Amino acid sequence: MRDNGGMSTPPSTPNPATAPDPAPAPAPSDLTIGPYAVRPPVVLAPMAGITNAPFRTLCREFSGGKGLFVSEMITTRALVERNEKTMQLIHFDASETPRSIQLYGVDPVTVGKAVRMIVEEDLADHIDLNFGCPVPKVTRKGGGSALPYKRNLLRSILREAVAGAGDLPVTIKMRKGIDDDHLTYLDAGRIAVEEGVSAVALHGRTTAQHYGGTADWDAIARLKEHVPEIPVLGNGDIWSADDALRMVRETGCDGVVVGRGCLGRPWLFADLVASFEGRDDFLRPTLREVADVMVRHATLLGEWIGDEARGVIDFRKHVAWYLKGFAVGSEMRKRLAITSSLETLRAGLDELDLDQPWPTGADGPRGRTSGNNRVALPDGWLKDPYECAGVGEDAELDTSGG
Repeated sequence: MRDNGGMSTPPSTPNPATAPDPAPAPAPSDLTIGPYAVRPPVVLAPMAGITNAPFRTLCREFSGGKGLFVSEMITTRALVERNEKTMQLIHFDASETPRSIQLYGVDPVTVGKAVRMIVEEDLADHIDLNFGCPVPKVTRKGGGSALPYKRNLLRSILREAVAGAGDLPVTIKMRKGIDDDHLTYLDAGRIAVEEGVSAVALHGRTTAQHYGGTADWDAIARLKEHVPEIPVLGNGDIWSADDALRMVRETGCDGVVVGRGCLGRPWLFADLVASFEGRDDFLRPTLREVADVMVRHATLLGEWIGDEARGVIDFRKHVAWYLKGFAVGSEMRKRLAITSSLETLRAGLDELDLDQPWPTGADGPRGRTSGNNRVALPDGWLKDPYECAGVGEDAELDTSGG
């Protein structure tokens, strides 16, 4: 067993029956974002309702503290107004360095206020701006992945953010564009360089694709060629450590951003570190070891929220991801997904065949995989890529976390 911050973790020696082929030679592993060296060049993607402090703690423990772990989305309006939920979401554990926060906003003035608040109150060390969210409630207001279509608005937001951030690095995460007829990533990348952004991350899908289809890694390569001045990080369809190395080899990107691939599998960050360091000691936990991580995850959520029952309830969404591929009946899965105490969660898990090895094929797609096709946008949004009409005060969301 490998010790990881005091928690019981999967064995470091993989089962030959389930382990992947040895990792190829390590890819370049130098990524610098502002004053911060990120080695290996691995970033946890902000995910609403997922990448809160407890989940970041788990991922960071498995990585040995290596990499960069970003908070879930914080809306600039809610931050400036000191919304109670938002103020909890921006809490970082003392061991988190650098503290990385993702902001969502559509109004340059509000974004500027939020960034200055972060700097003046020492709330974070790195600011990432969300221009990649494809959720209809966001895009229909002109935010998220819809916003880069308005080039001048994007430039104004970035200018305010970089000016307000001072010495704090500002990065952005974006998609290819609204759809194949309205691609924006190359223009957005160039604007980011011109406005002093420290790095850009590209999810190789359009808003219309949502999470369906296959991520376009060629677009990541084109962006890297288009903006050689700053680091480019690739995102999309990284389900294993081998996928991460392959993305770097095939695109020339400077690092990877991992989202859905780590759902119910925070130990993926141990595999990522191993791969980039040229090792192949990937973790292949038994169900017993997965169950231990599940209980720890639920425990951390309860401690963070300040209420065990609410923590276990919040954990319910993770149950299916953790159990993917294991022989667990549908009735037991339902039972585990409605527990409301650590005692009942642990008792239910103890009824399983906990000696099951890591299942073959469990490394594949996780989370949402459907496409959206139709994109919700403000009226007239596509008429002019430079004119900013259509973004009003109501476009600023007042709640954080997605």
